[in-house]
This record gives sequence, C-alpha cells and structure tokens, in this order.
Amino acid sequence: MDLIAHAARLEPHLTVVRPATEGRLPVVIQLHGCGGVQPMQFRYAEAARDAGVAAVVLDSLAPRGIGRREAQATVCSGLRLRGAERAADLLAALRWLKHQPWADEGRIAVAGWSHGAWAIMEALTQASPAAAAEAQTLSRLKAAILFYPYAGPLSRTRSRGWGANRPRVFACLGGRDAVVGQVLPARALQRLEDDGLDVRRLLLPEATHCFDDADASDPRTRYRPDLAEQARGFYTEALIEALA
Repeated sequence: MDLIAHAARLEPHLTVVRPATEGRLPVVIQLHGCGGVQPMQFRYAEAARDAGVAAVVLDSLAPRGIGRREAQATVCSGLRLRGAERAADLLAALRWLKHQPWADEGRIAVAGWSHGAWAIMEALTQASPAAAAEAQTLSRLKAAILFYPYAGPLSRTRSRGWGANRPRVFACLGGRDAVVGQVLPARALQRLEDDGLDVRRLLLPEATHCFDDADASDPRTRYRPDLAEQARGFYTEALIEALA
C-alpha cells in the first residue's frame, strides 16, 4: 500500500484536539470502534488535551464511504474492514504526523476502542507488508491503550506477539462484556506480558462493552457515566506516565 497516498485520503478525516501551547507536543492517535466516531471520542480527546497531549481522532469509515448503519451490518460483523486492513490507517496517520510541526515524533501513543484496538494490535504484530515496512516507526511508540479490545480468532496478538514492538500496554476490560468477553483479551494481554512487555490492566467488573459510550446502540451495552469517568482517568494517567 502507498501510505503517502493513503495518508492524503485520511487527512480530511483527522480531527486534532490539542493544547494551545507553543512547541512540539506529545500525541495520541485515537481509533474508534466498529460503528464509527462517536461523541465519546471527543470526551477522551479533550481529556488528553487537558493533560497536555494532542489527540488525533481518526475516522476510518468516512474515507471509505461507510455510514453508521452499514458499518454496524458489515464492519461490526467482520464482513469487511478487518483489523489487519484497518491497521493501514494507523500507519498512514503515523506517516502524516511526521510532517506536522506541532507533533513530537519521540512521544507518540495510540489508543483504540474494540475494533480500533484490534487494528492497533494487528499493526503491532506486523501482520501486513505495510506494517513490516513501518517497523521502525512502530517500534518507537510509547504506549498502546486498549479499551475492550477484540482478541478473537481473527486477532493475531496471542499467537504472534508484537516482536520488537514494545510499547507500554494499558488495557481496560469489562467484567460484563458480552461482545468481546474477558477471556480472549486476557489471554492476548498475558502473551504480551509473558514476552516481557509492561502491561497494566483496569478491570471494571460491572462494565459491559462500550460502557463509556452514551450513544451505543447495541442492546448488549449499558452506558455507565461513573465507569466512563473512571476510564477517562485511566486514559489520562496512562498518557501522562507514558509520554512525560
């Protein structure tokens, strides 16, 4: 894949939320869940901004002409835009960041929710030629922050690990997650820990999938503003620790 051309296609669909300060800033790239960008993404982005970190909210659906209903029917079901394919979006965004005068290339984190976390994990396994070509960039990532990540049969983290990519890992899992569950994400995280990565976990026993998304439409989810606030606190603490 031509990542320069792909970055150009993505650029109109990248939203930057950053502190109004001079100089180069630490950056977190945010990858939404399978249903697309939701307002909650900007609540996290604002939390990052308030912690002194620039957040880049990456929309993977708009450049492909995929609406929310279509995404729910095809992306959420795994029929299209699987994690390994979407990993190219992260690689293209990292390439785009190299040309942003406000971005500190030495302090970059990535964060993903569900399907977005899967895409990050696939990029870090270097499961595609594009990821292998960007090995040096991926190896410099400071943190991977994963909210209720998909780690099922199509995910390769547990079987392959992340090789030379060794960001700090911060993972938030829900005890009542009926979409991705706890067992498979926990096994993927254990593989990373066994490989020597620094893995931090926040387990919320009462949380369902998308517990932090007031606009989620899946009947298996339940919005919990109290837990959402706790998750955002975990997010900002991870960013401060990894990017300080």
